[in-house]
Amino acid sequence: MDNLIAHILVVDDDDGIRELVKKYLNENNFLVTTAENAEIASQKVNLIKFDLIILDIMMPGKNGLEFIQDHRKNLSTPIILLTAKGEANDRVKGLEIGADDYLPKPFEPKELLLRIKNILKKTAFIEQKRIIEFENVKIDLNKLLINKNNKEYKINNTEKIILEKMINNPGKIFKRENIGKLIALDKERSIDVIITRLRKKIEIDPKKPKFLQTIRGEGYVLWIE
Repeated sequence: MDNLIAHILVVDDDDGIRELVKKYLNENNFLVTTAENAEIASQKVNLIKFDLIILDIMMPGKNGLEFIQDHRKNLSTPIILLTAKGEANDRVKGLEIGADDYLPKPFEPKELLLRIKNILKKTAFIEQKRIIEFENVKIDLNKLLINKNNKEYKINNTEKIILEKMINNPGKIFKRENIGKLIALDKERSIDVIITRLRKKIEIDPKKPKFLQTIRGEGYVLWIE
């Protein structure tokens, strides 16, 4: 488990809690995306396949329980609720409608980490396929590495998020706008630079891409089948 990288979404309107959890989980080899409310979280889960969601119940606008009700039919991702003192009824309701665990505030980061690891083991995270091979290329999202012709290239978190989405949707065209939402970047030129960087790690001839192609006027597509 320690060698694997899970992608976790932290949803909480408290800036301090979001940053604390993100920093602690990053230090323990997890990838972390944050959202300050349920609306932003909904946008992210529609674009990214997360391994686990840490969800505050009480937030302005739509609360955590409403978020679960909105997404549980189409969302198999395990959820840990963060609950304030006195929210016992909400904890029970959260578990009834699909949450996997809860942790009362204030909490110790070490306890949160233990609960995360226990849930990921139960959901067989270790067995999930995060390594793909096509022709002379091997992409390992666990180790954040691409091997091409026996030469290794490291990929960063931004590149990993893009590759993960494309690998799970081979042949699907991704508009620059959608890629920008994935990585919280709205400058098209910067997105083009990231794609160019990925091509150097994947393609034999990056100037004539075979796998990560541009669809003129549409966006980008990954052909791996």
